[in-house]
Amino acid sequence: MTDAPRADLAPDPWTTLRGLTHARIGLGRTGDALAGADVRALQAAHAAARRAVHATLDPARLALGEPFIEVGSRAPDRGTFVRRPDLGRRLCAQDAARLPHAPCDVVFVIADGLSALAAARQAPGVLEAARASLPDWTIGPVIVAHNARVALGDEIGALIGARCVVMMIGERPGLSAADSLSLYLTWRPRIGRMDSERNCLSNIHAHGGMSHGEAALRLAWLLRGARTLGRSGIALKDNSMTAQLPPPTP
Repeated sequence: MTDAPRADLAPDPWTTLRGLTHARIGLGRTGDALAGADVRALQAAHAAARRAVHATLDPARLALGEPFIEVGSRAPDRGTFVRRPDLGRRLCAQDAARLPHAPCDVVFVIADGLSALAAARQAPGVLEAARASLPDWTIGPVIVAHNARVALGDEIGALIGARCVVMMIGERPGLSAADSLSLYLTWRPRIGRMDSERNCLSNIHAHGGMSHGEAALRLAWLLRGARTLGRSGIALKDNSMTAQLPPPTP
């Protein structure tokens, strides 16, 4: 016979807090061990993160509906890419040689990074919304990059002749989201740019993260700010949430 719950027991004080964060707090226990359900959930999240890191980006799944240029870094495979971050920051020689010189205001690079799943799920929607937010900008050819680190965009942007490059790249997966995308904006891209010369928008995903529309609006605000200042990075502060977005140039 199962005893009915005791009415005098205090409610679980962690219930409200769990609704405010994806962190694993106040986990249940069975004796001196974590409850089985919590252990299995952690194992499933860890497995999803590992799959995201080793997954490859299939351009057909992006359904871009427009031509794109596919390139690869100097890392020949995922294993090398994970072990050698430096190789992921430079284009392989043959792809560097065939990129067209097509001067434009901004070029978008969809890159696998450490989560090809994030690029496939988030990048097309963000790209579509970003285009709509930048009617007065000339946009270069879409680039799809494999085994790519953030700095790969500097070489791509420089070769194309873009005033700005936006790397739409899969983040390192965590245990709450394995498909989170980041946007890295670099004004006047060239090989050797430092991380302090970029701006980043992160946590773009459907699990309580930034939406595609919000990411596009904040990106447009930063792009216009970079154009005004002639630079990006620490000199450009993201005040898009407290300031009105500059209107598009007629």
